[in-house]
Amino acid sequence: MSKKILVLPGDGIGPEITAEAVKVLEVCRDQFGLGVSWEEGLVGGAGYDATGEPLPPETLEKAKAADAILLGAVGGPKWDKLPDISKRPERGLLGIRKQLGLFGNLRPAILYPQLADASSLKPEVVSGLDIMIVRELTGGIYFGQPRGIRELENGEKEGFNTYVYSESEIRRIGKVAFELARKRNKRVCSVDKANVLEVTMLWRDVMEEVGRDYPDVELSHMYVDNAAMQLVRAPKQFDVLVTGNMFGDILSDEAAMLTGSIGMLPSASLDANAKGMYEPCHGSAPDIAGLGVANPLATILSVSMMLRYSFGEGEVAGKIEQAVSDVLDQGLRTADILSAGMTKVGTAQMGDAVVKALKAL
Repeated sequence: MSKKILVLPGDGIGPEITAEAVKVLEVCRDQFGLGVSWEEGLVGGAGYDATGEPLPPETLEKAKAADAILLGAVGGPKWDKLPDISKRPERGLLGIRKQLGLFGNLRPAILYPQLADASSLKPEVVSGLDIMIVRELTGGIYFGQPRGIRELENGEKEGFNTYVYSESEIRRIGKVAFELARKRNKRVCSVDKANVLEVTMLWRDVMEEVGRDYPDVELSHMYVDNAAMQLVRAPKQFDVLVTGNMFGDILSDEAAMLTGSIGMLPSASLDANAKGMYEPCHGSAPDIAGLGVANPLATILSVSMMLRYSFGEGEVAGKIEQAVSDVLDQGLRTADILSAGMTKVGTAQMGDAVVKALKAL
């Protein structure tokens, strides 16, 4: 039975990079017999401009009916000063995650050997890097209530947010991390701030309980400030990192730069049944939108994650990953990963090169 994909190009460079990913989907369908179909929808600033809502009801219904979602990016300065925060583009993204229960965010940080020189760290520090960051995505301080800005009796304004996690939320993301570790190098590092935050004291306790169900997986704990330092000092010590929403947001972007460019990193956001939304880790990059220079590889690799985690098509997913590696072997680089002696290409040229390499497999 054909799988239905909802493509949400979004804002900024989103339409450019998703267009290249769709080219890859077309090859998978036409050459490899992958049973997929897709349609587009509006989200983020594009949704707000068209309907007044960053997550139009029609888009949410399409998302619920789809088997997987491919997202470009949302946001940009055009909408940053909207007085109603609930109308800002990012609220559309948060809304999909919450409405679909996409609680498990998987962000691999893998260094392609061809890009060792593009990393800001020495090649010997990052060569062979392969980390999986598991971020809880629908709880924590981004969703906690109460929240807002209020005026105190003395007339001063005060902003406040609530950092809260339930035991069940912690347990389910812990299971995701341990299950992934079983298929990798059997090590989980749980990142918290249990020395000062009660919510992460509970986080650590629950992770210990979950760990007892996985005696074959080694569990360690690390404070988030130390984890940030260790990612730069000795990143290859990590296998699977699991953490909450805010810490995961920050650490995964830091890990992205270990690989040479955030433009190389895909991500998956999964529900309890492996239905997912797949997107590059980078943002909408409005400063280069429309210039045809954005790196589409993270979005193309997000398609690979979709086939692997939601559709169970590991073989075809592997072909996409091989095609990307083959293109890098050819010396083709977008501006963000360009180094001496390489050939600079634009968004569409890179996408076409991946398509050509994929067809040759």
